[in-house]
Amino acid sequence: MFRSAPAASGRLSECVLSIATAGQLIYPPYSVDYRGSLPEMSDRFEKRLERGPPVVTDGGMGVLVSSAVAGLRCPEEANIRAPESVVTLHTSFIAAGAELIETNTFGANRHKLRSQFLDNEVAAINEAGVKLAREAREISGRDVFVAGSIGPLGELGGLAADERGPVFAEQAALLEGRGVDLFMVETFFDLDELTTAIEAVQGVSGLPIVAMLTFDEDAETFGGVSARDAVERLTQYELAAVGANHGAGLHAALAALEAMGDGRPLAALPNVGLASLSGGRVIYPHATPEYFAEFAAQARALGARVIGGCCGTTPTEIAAIARAVEEERQPTVPFAAAERELVVAAHERPEETELARRLHAGEWVTCVELDPPKGGSYESMLAVTRTLNGSGAVGFVDINDNPMARARANALMAAIAIERSCAIETIPHVTPRDTSVMGLQSQLLAAHAEGVRNVLAVTGDPPHVGDYPGSRGVYEVDSIGLSQVVSRLNAGEDFNGKAIDAPTSFFLGVAVNPSADDLETELDRFHQKVEAGARFAMTQALFDLAYLDRFEQLLGGWPIPILVGIFMVRTHQLAVRLHNEVPGIVVPEDVQNRLRDAGPRAAEVGLELARELYAEAREKAGGVYVIPPFKQPEAALELLGS
Repeated sequence: MFRSAPAASGRLSECVLSIATAGQLIYPPYSVDYRGSLPEMSDRFEKRLERGPPVVTDGGMGVLVSSAVAGLRCPEEANIRAPESVVTLHTSFIAAGAELIETNTFGANRHKLRSQFLDNEVAAINEAGVKLAREAREISGRDVFVAGSIGPLGELGGLAADERGPVFAEQAALLEGRGVDLFMVETFFDLDELTTAIEAVQGVSGLPIVAMLTFDEDAETFGGVSARDAVERLTQYELAAVGANHGAGLHAALAALEAMGDGRPLAALPNVGLASLSGGRVIYPHATPEYFAEFAAQARALGARVIGGCCGTTPTEIAAIARAVEEERQPTVPFAAAERELVVAAHERPEETELARRLHAGEWVTCVELDPPKGGSYESMLAVTRTLNGSGAVGFVDINDNPMARARANALMAAIAIERSCAIETIPHVTPRDTSVMGLQSQLLAAHAEGVRNVLAVTGDPPHVGDYPGSRGVYEVDSIGLSQVVSRLNAGEDFNGKAIDAPTSFFLGVAVNPSADDLETELDRFHQKVEAGARFAMTQALFDLAYLDRFEQLLGGWPIPILVGIFMVRTHQLAVRLHNEVPGIVVPEDVQNRLRDAGPRAAEVGLELARELYAEAREKAGGVYVIPPFKQPEAALELLGS
């Protein structure tokens, strides 16, 4: 049996409840009756798990509610907008044989509801969820358990760790106050968040808890925690059962149960399978009732005491589970989880890139920045690169990633084409603006497989400055998070900590702006980038290296090699525009004046300025990268070839 510290006193429960119901909340048109759960129901549930047949639960309430009621901001809103639909779904599951129904409150915590502008309805939605489930029980005339459903908080950005527990506690207090018999704390992807939820619930309630994580086919959470390790950690809490729900389907749930094992009361409530999108609709596989009956038999044989379904499961599947449990069906064949075939290779220390070698050896580095093509051909870009490489003055090219938020060929793919055709190393920029974390990892792995090793993690220009003012950036991570993505791939794991088949060997660079207006923030972010694994840095374009000196002094010395950005400006008009319109670039007044006073000789003076910066940078940095005049990349040779 699981052990834990006792629940907190009723005073704490009352305190949390009073906070939850404070303010001007709009209640549904029924009287609120805090009758609470009948003690015998809670006791009966735990005794049932010890001695009786498995408890059959309901299925995917959230998906079915959303399908039945149009225009919901979230499934839980149906509790106050369409209560009759919620009751109908509850009763249909009971009629199918469910002995436990969950309140339609999975995402009804204050943090999630706030994202749908429903945080003022926290009490109303949770209380209605319990009332409707109890009403369905009364209509059915069957003595079913009512479980308070509590899910994870969703995106945790902006929510401090010490703020998460009170959010769970608030919801648990509301659910118990209205009369649930137990809690289903379910569909957690992160073990730490699950333990936070358990502790919060036990802090305000003594009701039984069934705690469930979501696992993949390898019986691991998305964060790489195995089912065996997870259940071992959960032994410190007094839980009625632990198990798996949601996830990749029935087989994944069974794999998790097999790993948990060891005589503990287990629970299995999987999705019907992997979902897909068709015409804007979520489509689930056509799993047969017989398949679910066999699942129930397998789950029972593996120790499941609570068996049901999650997303995509309907009363049809629950009826099949109920029949299998009632008939004490035996598995057709013993369950055996397929062992994942690991790709084990002897990974020697990866050979340094030429860029890494030169920087570490203190050799001077020269690089030219290129924009990928806007069209469907690389020919012009490749021709320019061959010219730069053939000059002998350019060691590398760095490649912008949709600069100015205007669609061009992908920088990583352009880098592959250049390295294949031009025999020169590239430094492609990678931004989290346009792609999810999964997409970033996918692109990086593919580029690595093609031989690209140097990458520069940058934030990227926001979409509204470019050709798509109505679009929004993805930005699941920022440039610091992207640096962490690259470093974790180098360590042989994905962003969630799960092992990948073979580690990468990227040489990671980051951007830094010594002329930033907010130096404190820039210094802090640069430190974070270095901690995240940055191995070199490329500065914002600088027109006065005094900014570089000041930044280095504040840093106490550069922790990694740097390349100084030199922008070849040929007109006074461009200098003024850069200073006034491009964030992060400072063109000192004396530079602007020199270009203005040069008149028709502005291009010559601009080259003189670039040469002065180049000479000064040789004393202060590991190299330079040149931003050539617009659509004239070969002009960089006027500086580097001189």
